[in-house]
Amino acid sequence: MNTPLRNRMTPKLVDSLYTEAMLLADEARGYFDRHGREERLGLDPLVRVGFSCESLKVTTRLMHVIAWLLTQRAVEAGELTPGQARAPARRLGEAAESDPALLAKLPGNAIALVHASQELYARVKRLEEGSAATEPQASPARTLLSRLERAF
Repeated sequence: MNTPLRNRMTPKLVDSLYTEAMLLADEARGYFDRHGREERLGLDPLVRVGFSCESLKVTTRLMHVIAWLLTQRAVEAGELTPGQARAPARRLGEAAESDPALLAKLPGNAIALVHASQELYARVKRLEEGSAATEPQASPARTLLSRLERAF
């Protein structure tokens, strides 16, 4: 029996993903701000630019994920309604794709962070898509009754 995805997106799952996203963001910041800076200096100038772009893509992916998870927490806490959470401004933001040819030229640590951010983003995107697809549809009878009430 298939359970609607919305029922499987529990506060525990949201908290777990949030913790994972925050740890990955901290790891990315530490790498790109410190250790990766040294590795970046050894790259060709054009690849260095690509390295910087990939660091921004990683950060952007993670910030989109964190913002979406905070929205889910706000719904659970009653601070937002599910309808408010589905507003376009609160949806999971779009993430730029990484160029596989460029990734092949980057240091292993950078590649690992790019892949980890892509994988986490993809999981959260599936959750968002699944939760939107399983929202209950308005009853045609209730819709008609509501229209009649407004008319009279």
